[in-house]
Amino acid sequence: WLADNVCDGAIEAIERLRTSTDQELVRKAGAWLAVAKSVLAFGSGGSSSMAAVEMQNRLFRLGIQVTSHIDGQMQRMTAAAGDHQTVLVGFSISGAVRSQKDAVWVARQYGAKTIAITAPGSELARGADLVIPFNVQEDGGLYRPSSSRFALLAVVDMLAIATAEAIGPRSLEILRRIKQNLNVLQFDDPRLPIGD
Repeated sequence: WLADNVCDGAIEAIERLRTSTDQELVRKAGAWLAVAKSVLAFGSGGSSSMAAVEMQNRLFRLGIQVTSHIDGQMQRMTAAAGDHQTVLVGFSISGAVRSQKDAVWVARQYGAKTIAITAPGSELARGADLVIPFNVQEDGGLYRPSSSRFALLAVVDMLAIATAEAIGPRSLEILRRIKQNLNVLQFDDPRLPIGD
């Protein structure tokens, strides 16, 4: 029953995301990310932090200068260093984490575009330029880790695909170069992902 419990929760969370996500908002965010000089990915806590780090992992493969921060002071400082060529992506399931709300406000003061993947109507959502609503509720199972994290990672993948499509063939060349350099390490198996 353990496998069913975990897998069913993940599938249900991703299915709720599938039926509620506005693809045009994701494409718009991807277009912004594709032309950004730098991207900041912020998260706080468990799932949101993981999503921010995974965003960095996805976007650098497309040739984008991206850093992720899960520390509130680093978020604020790097937001202050941004400008009109910066895009900040904030992940927060609740939209109530003060450090992220503050960082979004700071980034906007210096001209950065801000994207929030968060609860619709939350304080973080109200402060961002573009909101991809994330409203995947937990089932209340105390012993099962959060299923919404699987849906949050699916949002990261959607953004990565939208960004790659907006960049076009140049992104394929960078992916090829990364794969070629991993082959030197004896990972020459086309069935393996780009990076372990």
